[in-house]
Amino acid sequence: MTTLLASSRKVQFSGKNKEISASAHFRLMVLLLVFLAGFTIVTGRLISLTILEDAQPVRMSSATYIPPRGDIVDRNGVALARTIRGYAIRVVPERILGDKQQLAQQLAALFPDTSEAEFLEKLTGSRPTYLRRRALPNEVRQVHAIGEIGIEFPRENERLYPQRDLAAHILGYVDADNKGVMGMERALDERLTDETLRAEPSVLSIDTRVQAALESELFTAMTAHEAKGAAGIIMDVRTGEVMALASLPVFDPNKIRRNSMKHQVNEVTQSVFELGSTFKPLTVAAALDAGTVTDLAVRYNATEPIKVAGFTIKDDHSQDRYLNVPETLVHSSNIVTARIADNLGKEGMENMIRRLGFDERPHIEIAERGRPLWPQRWGRVTNMTVAYGHGIAVTPLHLASAYSALVNGGIWRPATLLKVEAGDETEGRRVFKAATSARMRQLLRMIVSSGTGRNADAPGYRIGGKTGSAEKPADGGYNRTSLVSTFAAAFPMDNPRYVIIAMLDEPKGTAETGFARTAGWTAAPIVRKVVPRVGPMLGVVPDEHRDVDVSELTPLLWTPKG
Repeated sequence: MTTLLASSRKVQFSGKNKEISASAHFRLMVLLLVFLAGFTIVTGRLISLTILEDAQPVRMSSATYIPPRGDIVDRNGVALARTIRGYAIRVVPERILGDKQQLAQQLAALFPDTSEAEFLEKLTGSRPTYLRRRALPNEVRQVHAIGEIGIEFPRENERLYPQRDLAAHILGYVDADNKGVMGMERALDERLTDETLRAEPSVLSIDTRVQAALESELFTAMTAHEAKGAAGIIMDVRTGEVMALASLPVFDPNKIRRNSMKHQVNEVTQSVFELGSTFKPLTVAAALDAGTVTDLAVRYNATEPIKVAGFTIKDDHSQDRYLNVPETLVHSSNIVTARIADNLGKEGMENMIRRLGFDERPHIEIAERGRPLWPQRWGRVTNMTVAYGHGIAVTPLHLASAYSALVNGGIWRPATLLKVEAGDETEGRRVFKAATSARMRQLLRMIVSSGTGRNADAPGYRIGGKTGSAEKPADGGYNRTSLVSTFAAAFPMDNPRYVIIAMLDEPKGTAETGFARTAGWTAAPIVRKVVPRVGPMLGVVPDEHRDVDVSELTPLLWTPKG
């Protein structure tokens, strides 16, 4: 009996095991089928995407972030100004729990450029105020570590100038309300904030590489000659586009400080100067146009100073002989230039000066534009002195535009800081005859190859130009110890592409220059160094086998016998 019961139990257990095994097997099969079904669906979808839908573009959301102020870039797309989400450090005085004097000390230790007294004034004020409008993440962490609940760290839109102080006078900056204060930030304010336009960057005419080279060489010269300031511009003679514009000393638009305000004056477009002998080629061109000079070989008396109406006109480096027109420019004779202007007459000289826009603010987009100082009375003496750059004060930009017309075939165009697309050049106005412009290219080249501009020559670049050294006006006359030294040039002179102006304000002589302060020794070498640096960037390749043909004029230059 016992054996039967045991056998019965074994049969029951065996049956249950079979049921459990069958159930497990069934579940496993179901799981396998589910896995296979999922695998089939995924594989089918991948095949569909790679084969059937391969030609279909991926659709992405059209919603993209557009900053509240558009970017500014150079002609090659390099970022010059853009808006980012930055940090600020703000204090609510009434919420401060700690000791305010101690907090001011801690903040001054973190930000040495702001005094403890200034911080304390903000911490004890009656209204919330900013301790820092633009703070680095590390600075935020350090202030946060102080643990003062009265200090906040809001995220705000911040205008960033990635190139720091490069082209600062061109760009300008924005105020706390994100509004343009000066430069192109101000000039383009409406476009930069327009909802439909700000998505695309505003493209300037400048090339950051050219800008950096110009600023670098101006700074080197300004430092070497201990000059008060320096200025320079490079302009496309065909379009009026400004490729570079520099005014030194500079300021950093990322960090506007009270002591930087004096450096915000744009010496190229805003300050006016008597630019001296750089006017002489313009006077000669006007006389050629008017027909009062028809033969360049005719000689004028330069053996003694001119005395007219109690005023004496003399040469700085007298040749003590009669000079023809090429010699007049090569030796920079005030006497002969004055005689040429006297023959041209008041009407002829004044018309030329007005055609070049010297009677009005310079033409360019920015608001920082100086008004020329015009003679109160244009008499005979004034007519003669204006001919060599005295008695009238204009900006270096005026001079750049005038020289562009002088060498480009005679067409004056307004300067622009916006990139000009091919075919969109301003028509301009004719101020010199094409034949006159061709002749002036020869004469300007001779000044550099054989005259006062020798120190501006760079092999292969065919530079032409004119020196200008003018004493600064002072009470009752001129200050003989304060010079503005300028070199106005163009290159390559056989097919002019660019004008370059380099100016030093009150340079001092050095042992290297024999302690000379004049433009031939101070400003001209700047051009010699800048042009080889920027020429290849601008598509001008040096070629020592090409030059302006001056063979018909060379015999007119007197050479001592023996």
